[in-house]
Amino acid sequence: MQFLFNIFKGMLIGVANVIPGVSGGTMAVSLGIYDRLIGSISSLLESFKKSISFLLPILIGCVLGIVCFTYVIEYLLAEHTFVTCMAFVGLILGGIPILLTALRKNMHTRHKRKIGICGIAAFLLAFFVCAVLPLLKVGEAGLTRIPVNAGSMAILFLLGVISSATMVIPGVSGSMMLMIFGYYYGIINTIKGFFDALRAMEPAGMVHGFLLLTPFGIGIILGIFLIAKLITFLFDRFGVETYCAILGLVLASPVAIFINTGLFSMLDTLDFWSVTFGIVLLAAGAMFTNLVGEK
Repeated sequence: MQFLFNIFKGMLIGVANVIPGVSGGTMAVSLGIYDRLIGSISSLLESFKKSISFLLPILIGCVLGIVCFTYVIEYLLAEHTFVTCMAFVGLILGGIPILLTALRKNMHTRHKRKIGICGIAAFLLAFFVCAVLPLLKVGEAGLTRIPVNAGSMAILFLLGVISSATMVIPGVSGSMMLMIFGYYYGIINTIKGFFDALRAMEPAGMVHGFLLLTPFGIGIILGIFLIAKLITFLFDRFGVETYCAILGLVLASPVAIFINTGLFSMLDTLDFWSVTFGIVLLAAGAMFTNLVGEK
């Protein structure tokens, strides 16, 4: 039963990684599994059996969430932007009590250590970075189709490392980083094209997608391991400050989502029912995360 439950949590993390402005790391924090997820990744080689038993269902769910939601994300963001984003804001904010509990526990285990100036500075810096990063977005379009050549494969590998590192860091969206570099829609279309070709058994389309997604996938795996090691070190040495920074990233995420999706500019065009439904979804998302998150 727990295996299926973790698959579902992985799906939420995967879906979060597809939406520009939403962080998979933030979703993991909201679900209460972030520190365990990072610990399992960083200790995979040392405690392989224990780590893989936890990571496997998360990974399966994450892949399912990314693949399934890739087909609907463009429609939802284009036709139902407000309610879609409000649902994810609710899912994110619902995990704040879990995060605060983890922060208090960390303070207690470190001889009742207080947050202090360093913790406040970490919170403010993280909040500022997460809220300002979406403003760097260079455009909505970018590449819509990526050519298969050595240059593209090398770039995709580097983008995999960068985007996966940001996927793991709460509050920083990997998909938003891809949008900043102009490769978001190209990668989304490559994923859809690969699975469309796989379903239709078209060899050319499958080879095209495989050649592009393989270096990107290798970069993602490498980036996740590198950043997991760093975050484990930060939790061990600067636990209180790290939790304060994560709290800042999580609280800034709704601002980043609203900026990245252009919601601030369309608020005056929303009708009563859209606002009402959005608020209902926000509340439902918050309650859902709080219920399923590991306290």
